[in-house]
Amino acid sequence: MSGSPADEILRLVFSFRRLAHGAAADCAAGGCEQCFALHRPKVEHFIEQGVPVHFVIPAFPAKSPNPEKVLGTLPDMAERVSLEFLQELCDYTRHYYEPGARITICSDGHVFSDLVGVGDADVATYGVELETLLQAIGADAINTYGLQDAFPGFPFDEQRAMLTSQYAVPVEDVRARALKEPAARNIFGGIHRFLFEDRMATTTGRSRNSVREETKSLAYHVIQRSDAWSNLVEDFFPEALRLSIHPQVSHSQKIGIHMMRTRDNWLTPWHGVALDDGEGVRLVKRSEAEQLGATLVRRGGRDSHYIAPDVSSSLKPLIEEVAS
Repeated sequence: MSGSPADEILRLVFSFRRLAHGAAADCAAGGCEQCFALHRPKVEHFIEQGVPVHFVIPAFPAKSPNPEKVLGTLPDMAERVSLEFLQELCDYTRHYYEPGARITICSDGHVFSDLVGVGDADVATYGVELETLLQAIGADAINTYGLQDAFPGFPFDEQRAMLTSQYAVPVEDVRARALKEPAARNIFGGIHRFLFEDRMATTTGRSRNSVREETKSLAYHVIQRSDAWSNLVEDFFPEALRLSIHPQVSHSQKIGIHMMRTRDNWLTPWHGVALDDGEGVRLVKRSEAEQLGATLVRRGGRDSHYIAPDVSSSLKPLIEEVAS
């Protein structure tokens, strides 16, 4: 495999790849030739033009409504660490290609907020705070794009209706694909799990079976809208390479990517919290951090992240060095 700038950039991105279970060993180890061949032409296109390689990633919709997973409705250290990673990924591509890269975050919060139990006002506030955070960390290689940019001037309900009518397939097709295709079934399983966990945590007096059936139906509609948003993003940014926060099969047109350390292949910054475990910051659910006896840290008057109980041991060498 060549050491061309295009391949080196892809090798960098693949090193953070979020692969679906059962990926081939060569793909998991850094990518086989087919992995590279799928995306190499797009990278080479930007290199030939002498402009930054452009990535798009539908992500950062809004915080989960589940208090067992997150600290609140606003971006916190989990988002900060993830955004810093994306900026650094763009910066590091300059090691192989001087113009570097840029990333457009295509926020899908308003796309399915009504389905996941998050109000449009909370989505909007989250988006404003995300922009503030991007400015605070100097993320000049990242910009954002949302449903309101695609359909400006319309209420969110109408925007969602326009998205669905122009870019969605019937939900029956989504259901049929999930039954036939392993990759689609994997996506359905992950989305259904998120919805089930969140709905169980925010409702009372209902059986697990009734909530499971309700969220099963909702999952198909979330995927329908998510796929519609994906189609719109591809229509608006046809040349860009597509990143994803969901695990992807090895030879997908989308490159699943981890933005933070985590043991859960599906966990995202908006479904979890940042935990400083002494070796770095990793992503966990809030309930997991609390079960560990972690300490909540507040910054700027807001809940920010957790520190694991034994993190002080990792500071001792630094403290001793400063003392000497």
